[in-house]
Amino acid sequence: MASIPVPKAELNGTAEGSSYDAIIIGAGFSGISNLHRLRSDGLNCHVFEAGEDFGGVWYWNRYPGARVDSETPFYQLSIPEVYQTWSFSQRFPDHHELRAYMAHVDKTLNLRKDVSFNSKVNSCTWDKNKSRWAITTENGKKATGTFLILCSGLLHRTHLPEWKGLKDYKGVIHHSGAWPEGTNVKGKKVAVIGSGATSVQIVQELGKEADQLTLLMRRPSYCLAMAQRAWSKEEQDQLRAYYPAIFAAARTSAVGFPVERKDKRIQDEDPSVRERHFEDCWRAGGFQFLLGNYSNVVLDPEANKVVYDFWKKKVRERLTDPEKQKLMAPDDAPYYFGTKRSPLESDYYTVLDQPNVDIVDLNKNPIDTFTEKGLKVAGEDDGGGEREFDVVVCATGFDSFTGSLTHMGLKNKDGIDIKDVWSDGVRTYLGMMMHGFPNAFMVYSPQAPTALSNGPTILECQTGLVGDTIKSLRAQGVKTIEATPEAEDEWKKGMNAMVEHTLYPFTNSWWNTSNIPGKKAENQSYIGGINNYEAQCRDKMTGWKGFEVISAA
Repeated sequence: MASIPVPKAELNGTAEGSSYDAIIIGAGFSGISNLHRLRSDGLNCHVFEAGEDFGGVWYWNRYPGARVDSETPFYQLSIPEVYQTWSFSQRFPDHHELRAYMAHVDKTLNLRKDVSFNSKVNSCTWDKNKSRWAITTENGKKATGTFLILCSGLLHRTHLPEWKGLKDYKGVIHHSGAWPEGTNVKGKKVAVIGSGATSVQIVQELGKEADQLTLLMRRPSYCLAMAQRAWSKEEQDQLRAYYPAIFAAARTSAVGFPVERKDKRIQDEDPSVRERHFEDCWRAGGFQFLLGNYSNVVLDPEANKVVYDFWKKKVRERLTDPEKQKLMAPDDAPYYFGTKRSPLESDYYTVLDQPNVDIVDLNKNPIDTFTEKGLKVAGEDDGGGEREFDVVVCATGFDSFTGSLTHMGLKNKDGIDIKDVWSDGVRTYLGMMMHGFPNAFMVYSPQAPTALSNGPTILECQTGLVGDTIKSLRAQGVKTIEATPEAEDEWKKGMNAMVEHTLYPFTNSWWNTSNIPGKKAENQSYIGGINNYEAQCRDKMTGWKGFEVISAA
């Protein structure tokens, strides 16, 4: 059958030199949310996406065990025509189901006609004469727009350490962020480098299949019980009438889950009552143990130790090997509980306990060099030497928060690349706008409650702020809006003041961008909660406090 000719612009793409009200970069949750909102406001928009389809992180994440650790029904967009016609199969959906959800969103909202896929942006500049953003892509597409919405993701650009001898290795090596589906490790020797959330999910799966699996780690993760369960369509049909109230409660909460923290210090609670509360939170699964805990857990080392000791007890009930206990749930906490991402697990510690799984402490035995058949760790007389592997999995993380923004040729109005603008540290106003970048907005961004929040909740908060701002600017006849340097200084000072008397500054991780060699380690999180963040942003946007606004007249 002959194909029916369809204009390319209706399928995927944009004509050369197309002009738009708004250009959106990225077609994950953030890009979809902004496209839907701005189209609803009557703007002519277009999205440029590096991948072949919708999904963002869920387009790229295809490694074994990849699934979200935010629970449904909260992990979805609060768009009625979408959620009324979709049912999840699990409390924590996997990457297959999340891509199916994205396809449903696309079909329901007719998104694809306004998206160019396989279109990685490599230049993004401000035309002073026309007061418009001009973008080009690696495949030669060009477009201009009055507004620029950066939705390129928090954890997108993969990080691979520069190990000595890596080119000599003849086996299979994959980063978790570029995993070829269908990779089989049955009967093979596998190394997993890294012990963060991605590693936890990979080890859970590959440890059941590989002949031998070695986890090479610097610090253990403090994993929480996922308590996965299946959802029936009938349950969701009955619950769906409550979704508007559920989403509203999430939006006015601190982290996007309407969980109430105990308004009491740990030391002020009767130990037996405290233990019952710990057990209740643990059984609930997900992040309940973290979010429903006592008020001073991330403020007071003594209180933090009480929580860590309970966690340690729970882990050691399942991870019974004494040597592995010392590494994964040591007597003394390697870092404060709750100051680094706590992954969710189903049978991680059971798999680690298996005889075919061993653990290498990279503090004691660091990687010396890769070899043709595997890698060599230092410490010849104490667990060191060469180890042979058929497959090496690099769960070594991402250039978080800024990595995607600093590799797209994004330049300010004076032609300075953002990577140079931010060379001495990230500067934003409200975690959404930047001095020198007129009419440009970031969503799911640094210096916002991003890492400490349910993704869809915080990005919908920011999408609403962006949409309302653009709507007001257009109504007022404003040509450009730009944050002032003084407003950026004030925002960063206030954001850092919130963490100053907490335990967060004592722990390095991707949360403060210290995981990338040479990158400045600094606080990237607004810890005051989504509710306070939105209230503060809306107050600043009333009367354009901290902005330079230029009229079109």
